[in-house]
Amino acid sequence: MEMMDLVVEALQASLWAVLKLSLPLLLVGLVVGLLVTLFQAVTQIQDPTLTFVPKIVAVALAMILLLPLLLSWSLDYTRETFQMIGDLWGGR
Repeated sequence: MEMMDLVVEALQASLWAVLKLSLPLLLVGLVVGLLVTLFQAVTQIQDPTLTFVPKIVAVALAMILLLPLLLSWSLDYTRETFQMIGDLWGGR
């Protein structure tokens, strides 16, 4: 495989890994934020701390619950990266 192909593949794999690792937590924060905003609109409670505390708690809880899955994805990415490095050095 050509050097440029390996670089493009490595960049593509890293961007995909970042997306896979961050998307679940960002979606949890988004859903909780929308629910809190809806609650604030219905009850007319406009406390600024009401928006941050539930999101922080929900994302922290999601991080704890999704840790095995996120760790698995991270280890898969690391293995693939080391494999690409081995292919690069072995190809010379």
